[in-house]
Amino acid sequence: MPEDPIAHSELSALTRRYEETAQKTDREFGIVKSDLTALRLQVGNLDQKVDGLGERLEGLERKIDGFLTEQRSVNTTLVELLSALVGKDTTPD
Repeated sequence: MPEDPIAHSELSALTRRYEETAQKTDREFGIVKSDLTALRLQVGNLDQKVDGLGERLEGLERKIDGFLTEQRSVNTTLVELLSALVGKDTTPD
């Protein structure tokens, strides 16, 4: 059976297109893989920053709690002092 030059040419063209597409797919896969790696690094960095922010917020909460406790003490002292002054003559002689 003789070889068909047209079929042989078409088969070569199809093979070439398949190989080109496979190479392009490999390149694109490599790009996607690289992008995913970069994204993982960014997510890891953001995760660390969120953890640091959480720690800072906890410290801020402690400071606010301390301030509120101190403010309540000051308010109590002021109420006691004002209560002690009620009914006293505060006009100068």
